[in-house]
Amino acid sequence: MDLSDLRIFTAVVREGGVTRAAEKLNRVQSNVTTRIRQLEEDLDVPLFLREGKRLHLAPAGQLLLGYADRLLSLADEARASIRDPRPRGLFRIGAMESTAAVRLPRTINEYSRLHPEVTLELRTGNPGVLATAILAGELDAALVAEPIADAPFEKMFAFEEEPVIVSAAGHPPVGKKGKFPKTIIAFEHGCPHRARLEKWYAKHGEMPERTIELSSYHAMLGCVVAGMGIALLPRSVLTTFPESKRLAVHRLPPGENRSKIVLIWRKGADSPNVAALREILSRSNRDRS
Repeated sequence: MDLSDLRIFTAVVREGGVTRAAEKLNRVQSNVTTRIRQLEEDLDVPLFLREGKRLHLAPAGQLLLGYADRLLSLADEARASIRDPRPRGLFRIGAMESTAAVRLPRTINEYSRLHPEVTLELRTGNPGVLATAILAGELDAALVAEPIADAPFEKMFAFEEEPVIVSAAGHPPVGKKGKFPKTIIAFEHGCPHRARLEKWYAKHGEMPERTIELSSYHAMLGCVVAGMGIALLPRSVLTTFPESKRLAVHRLPPGENRSKIVLIWRKGADSPNVAALREILSRSNRDRS
């Protein structure tokens, strides 16, 4: 049983017979008759009661008619939805924790205002986790820090962050005159900011003796304020921390103090939903320039 069988069946019912149904469908009568008989054989029940050349809908046919109407209507709706260029339906977005906390609220607010037929769903994680989720079909797009593999993804520049090292207020300059704190506070492995901080230590021939892993920037900053260690994070995150005056900010040298955030989606999987997000991000970039 396929949709074309159901269309022929409903046409025979609505038109009152094979002859008029064949004319409406632009088919020969024998083809319509054959398809009806094949449908009955497939379902193993008679759909029509036959009196000579006249057909009357059998009880099984009456039951099938309700299902056929719903299935055909749903198929038409699906076809129209797929061909509709407007953003609609479920849009699953991934983002790093810092991006979700600082950058995305305004973007998501604008997206929801412009495209009310889209239902937004957000997942946070590190770039590796989010990229894997896109390839597994669990996310439609994600905002991640470079570097990210080129081969499986399309990407566009979204914005730039300034990564900084933070310590408790009054802490001496880090990385100078041999002052490398023994403890760093960071997310789990896979976080690009943790990788940058560990690389910064290694560049100077140093290695932190202890790493405190947390899953919240505010928890990390609270530990930094308490003097438990240092952390590296986007400077924009500090605008959301009410105790930021109790922190000291240590800037990285030129060449190390910029992080590009890009929007990625699977190659060949562009959609009106992704295109709408690209347009909002592009407009934000033009406004900042």
